[in-house]
Amino acid sequence: MKNILAMLFFFTVISCNEIKFVYDEKENLSNPLYEKTNVDISGVDLSYLYSYIPVVFGTNKTDDFNLEVKVYEKKTKASVKTNQAVSNLKYELRFLYTLRSNNLNCITYKKEVVSVFDIMPKSSGYNFGTDASLERNYELAITDNLNRFLSFISESNLNSCNED
Repeated sequence: MKNILAMLFFFTVISCNEIKFVYDEKENLSNPLYEKTNVDISGVDLSYLYSYIPVVFGTNKTDDFNLEVKVYEKKTKASVKTNQAVSNLKYELRFLYTLRSNNLNCITYKKEVVSVFDIMPKSSGYNFGTDASLERNYELAITDNLNRFLSFISESNLNSCNED
């Protein structure tokens, strides 16, 4: 019995030697702006954005960059019933990111990232389910938008001025 357990353990260890972990590569996890950026948000007041920014950028320690985030929102009635009640609303969030280097004293990166989501109101009056769903969609859109911005920024050179 001991030999069988020893063989089973041996084969398990041998079969797992080529396992690669998702977060094993540190360069994919790097945020070049983390703890180096002062963030200024303007436009539409999205409460989740104010709570998520410190998670993404940390506490500013070196003051190397200033990031200006302008948020615009557009609501479109995608479907209207015969009694003029809205059955589908389309939300479009536009984030205009402008990154300024304090060391170079110029704009190093500028990008507009758009997030879109739909919501189907369940009634014309107050509906807790619809409000909770809308709040969750805002959170997902903001999280996705900031993560896409970080993926764009990680592929660019922040040590040179943008000519735009």
